[in-house]
Amino acid sequence: MSELLLVRHAQASFGTDNYDRLSELGHRQARWLGEYFRFRGFTFDRVICGEMRRHRETAEGIFEGLGDAVQRLDTDACWNEFDFDRIVSAYLEQHPDDQPDPEAPAPDFARILRSALSAWSEDRLTVALPERWSEFEARVERGLHATAAGSGEERRILLVSSGGPIAMALRQVLQAPASAMVHMNLQLRNSSYSHLYFNARAVHSAGHFVGHFAGFNHVPHLDHPERAGSVTHY
Repeated sequence: MSELLLVRHAQASFGTDNYDRLSELGHRQARWLGEYFRFRGFTFDRVICGEMRRHRETAEGIFEGLGDAVQRLDTDACWNEFDFDRIVSAYLEQHPDDQPDPEAPAPDFARILRSALSAWSEDRLTVALPERWSEFEARVERGLHATAAGSGEERRILLVSSGGPIAMALRQVLQAPASAMVHMNLQLRNSSYSHLYFNARAVHSAGHFVGHFAGFNHVPHLDHPERAGSVTHY
């Protein structure tokens, strides 16, 4: 069996002029995860990430914590995040009464995101979008197939991406409804890893990726008293 660890990027720079870079805490989260992998004796036969800066910086931090130079990093656009800003904007264009106050608490913004993603998954957003739900679904499935292709047996693969593609991949493996992706996407923590096993027969006759779900949203590297407050979601 091959092993796939799907890591959500570490904390990005929310509220700055460039979200797509890690914050100081994000860099620490990535290093801590690498240190945890070193403690566990993990080595990786292949490393894949999306094309975003926060993906690459997270992978680099993991290998810094591992005490190893970054090996070849395969990039795949299939693992890029969807355009959540545009999806939320499209939802609010159709539901202006749901516009939250700028000073609203974080749960209010999470509620809007949940509503927007639900509308997207049900194809209820009528404005032009960079990507429809079905297109996003198809590209993540392509990413899973490409990850499995030629993997052979007894390999451990590290995949660094964002919450959306990881949640979609897990939904597909579980053959769960679209609502499961929305729920998992909102739960995924920065620098968490989820865990799958698969073999050379990972794609069956219907064309779906078949894996064995082994764990979700783990952050053992943050489970220390001195790291209180280091668990983040953006």
